[in-house]
Amino acid sequence: MSPRLARTLTLAALLLSGCGLASAQDLLVRNATVHTAGPQGTLRNSDVLVKQGRIAAIGQGLAPQGAVVVDAGGLPLTPALFGGITDIGAEEVSGEAATVDAALALGANAHDMHVRPEFDVTLAYNPESILVPIARVEGLGWTLLSAGTKAGGSFLGGQGGAIRFDGSLDAIGPRALFLTLGGEGAALSGSSRAAQWMLLDQLIDESRGQIPQDSRFALLTPAGRRTFAHYFGGGGRVMARVQRAADIQRLLRWAKTRKVNIALVGASEGWKVASAIAAAGVPVFVDALADLPADFDSLGATLENAARLHAAGVKVSFTQASDASHNARKIRQLAGNAVANGLPWEAALAGLTSTPADTLGVGGEIGRIAVGQRADLVLWSGDPLDVAHVARQVWLGGRPIPMRSRQTDLRDRYLHKGETLPPAYPNPGQ
Repeated sequence: MSPRLARTLTLAALLLSGCGLASAQDLLVRNATVHTAGPQGTLRNSDVLVKQGRIAAIGQGLAPQGAVVVDAGGLPLTPALFGGITDIGAEEVSGEAATVDAALALGANAHDMHVRPEFDVTLAYNPESILVPIARVEGLGWTLLSAGTKAGGSFLGGQGGAIRFDGSLDAIGPRALFLTLGGEGAALSGSSRAAQWMLLDQLIDESRGQIPQDSRFALLTPAGRRTFAHYFGGGGRVMARVQRAADIQRLLRWAKTRKVNIALVGASEGWKVASAIAAAGVPVFVDALADLPADFDSLGATLENAARLHAAGVKVSFTQASDASHNARKIRQLAGNAVANGLPWEAALAGLTSTPADTLGVGGEIGRIAVGQRADLVLWSGDPLDVAHVARQVWLGGRPIPMRSRQTDLRDRYLHKGETLPPAYPNPGQ
């Protein structure tokens, strides 16, 4: 890191310590290796000028125009990374039910099943969640907040949306509907994956008015009918969690017949039907570390899943299968492992930036370093897909964020030396 960059970032840390995000400022990041995640590819020794929170120019020798100047010294600059599909901000402590708002449970069994696609988990998002700064300091700028499933709920979880970690209360872009199929969803759909297709077809019939609202067999509320009709008529994206190749094939056929805009989540055996997924133009969010048969739906799991899907022409992004909220930073490890197992580096970076942004309908705002985009940027100490390197500075909407979290505060407290008291007692802020 150049001395000038070190001085600049130290000054930013002093100005920002003890407060939230700084006010918006104009910014010029000079002499960076700019990974645009767009048509321009990688630009070396380039500058990025930010005006009023958006990227105003990209090139060499740009004039500061009154902006704060950061000399990157050739280090990599990327868009802020996608954190995967998580419950960040809708879950604080997974073991404490009062802090978990990510899933809906209204019915105790299939007979009393309540299917509520109108449930919107983004209304529970807390921008002051302790998990937000933990994700931000690792270079993550946004996530897809998931509407999950749990006992007493339905295999159709509800709606989620894209959330930026800039302190905003609301999601950006369109909502996505979450669906769990295969063996994982069978317990929430009458104990059989076959019932999932029966129930989905009934829900479509209801949304089209073919089953009376007051029928004792009806599963949807009036609001649920309107919501379901939107997604199952070529509208918003349906995020379908599914693993087994046979279930993926059925889903692709069903989605084509019903004109449903789907994305696959998980798809451990997706490589087996990669050509069919590519032909359907369906993007996939994979866990690139899934290489063992954790259940009977993922007997064909392989570390080469992402590479094989990409080779077939599938748009690949990443998400974690478990503990995605508290360990969101591991998503870089997923992408790096995919590269180690055959995925091109540029495709892996796109899988953390432009590909999820385009899939979720926010590609016009975030996911690239391009003129007009929000200035959500990360300056790295080295290769962002190598966990040996770290985020030096993160900007969201052109605002530098404090590169600290509860975890870094605890680290500094317990490493504090030169005190007579045990390390738990001194307060470094005093």
